[in-house]
Amino acid sequence: MKVVIPAAGLGIRFLPATKAQPKEMLPVVDKPAIQYVVEEAVASGMTDIIIITGRGKRAIEDHFDKSYELEHRLRESGNSEALSEVQRIASMADIFYIRQKEQLGLGHAILCAKKHVGNEPFAVMLGDDIVVNERPCIGQLVDAFEDMGSSVVGVEQVPKSRIHRYGVIKGKRVKDEIYKVEDLVEKPSPEEAPSDLAIIGRYVFEPDIFTFLEKIGPGKGGEYQLTDAMRLLCHKKGLYGLRFKGRRFDIGSKADWVKATIALSMDRKDLADELRDIHDMFDKKR
Repeated sequence: MKVVIPAAGLGIRFLPATKAQPKEMLPVVDKPAIQYVVEEAVASGMTDIIIITGRGKRAIEDHFDKSYELEHRLRESGNSEALSEVQRIASMADIFYIRQKEQLGLGHAILCAKKHVGNEPFAVMLGDDIVVNERPCIGQLVDAFEDMGSSVVGVEQVPKSRIHRYGVIKGKRVKDEIYKVEDLVEKPSPEEAPSDLAIIGRYVFEPDIFTFLEKIGPGKGGEYQLTDAMRLLCHKKGLYGLRFKGRRFDIGSKADWVKATIALSMDRKDLADELRDIHDMFDKKR
């Protein structure tokens, strides 16, 4: 199954850090955010990856490319651990790049991959979400897709105070953690939300989604919204939501990006002890 990773956004919320580098290349601990997403896809057996880019995104291509000069220097210095890592990054998947020439929204970015995807089911993974679990999140969605025979989106229960940040499903639980989606509401107020199950950046679509992306018109800000196409898909073909297993880190805002960096650092044996020392230092100041 092919994977589409939209990465053409301007990263305005992270200015000035993203003035000269893609937001997808901002480090979370010691890896760029997009690498976590690619590694999740590869861990699920997906090695045919399409990244939708835009102007100023060359650093993404360079990161996943082979770096002969860097490898030579690491080999000469005897740094075999770093050498092995940069070689792994360059060889873990076949990555293709398609440029979104105009900033016309997430729906349009996915539509740019239509020719490469063809008439096959495919996955979409957004870089704003990092999900950690022994069984990768996108792999769980593929299992649900094969089980239900229809498109599946990842959903997570979120508190009412954050519900306005997400698309929210209206649906009925039909099996284990799988919900039959009856409707979608984009960024509702807590009072208008049909549930507390928010859509996160993991999807497995039948190729029909391209038909619906071509039918929708531009929405707010002149952008083509994926949610609008998903609503058509839901009513015409059927759509399911999977309440996945795992820890999700929303890195779409500065505060959440910092939280993700701290949380993932605490999972690292080489960093956890020093971070505990900092935690103790703040406790003493209080």
